[in-house]
Amino acid sequence: MNVRNIIAFVLIIASLLCLYPGLTEPMLSIRIAAKIPLIGDFELFERTQSVIEAIRSLYDFDNNLVATLILIFSVVIPVLKAVLLLIVLAAKKWRFRKHLYRFVAAIGKWSMADVFVVGVFLAYLATASEESISAEIFVGFYYFTAYCIISILGIQIMDLREIKKTLSPYNN
Repeated sequence: MNVRNIIAFVLIIASLLCLYPGLTEPMLSIRIAAKIPLIGDFELFERTQSVIEAIRSLYDFDNNLVATLILIFSVVIPVLKAVLLLIVLAAKKWRFRKHLYRFVAAIGKWSMADVFVVGVFLAYLATASEESISAEIFVGFYYFTAYCIISILGIQIMDLREIKKTLSPYNN
């Protein structure tokens, strides 16, 4: 394995290490309160959740489609993509390597993790501008963002010449 692929391998491992706390640590807190004369601030709603807790809550409230989509695009596909890329990088002589890489390239287009991060950040910005609504981003958001950036960087650094050699029709 050449130096670029070793760096890509390390970055993909690092991205997985960031993904776990990105999914399990609190990501966003939203608080809705009203100012009532003579009483002061009256809290109507407050919730701080991680991605996994949000998925669980959506299932609990019968929002199964949304929960399943978040589960697939924010958990399953990123983990599957990273594990398969590690196999592609490590299994240099494996004859199915090219097919696995093509599969990763296909599911990579369906990985919505980066879009999810942007969506959370936009929700934060939108709610932070309201007087009666406050939002706070927690450590889970930063881990998840780090996962997205490191994962993209790892894929961009990969040297595909080794894989392209196995992509030739003569190496089936």
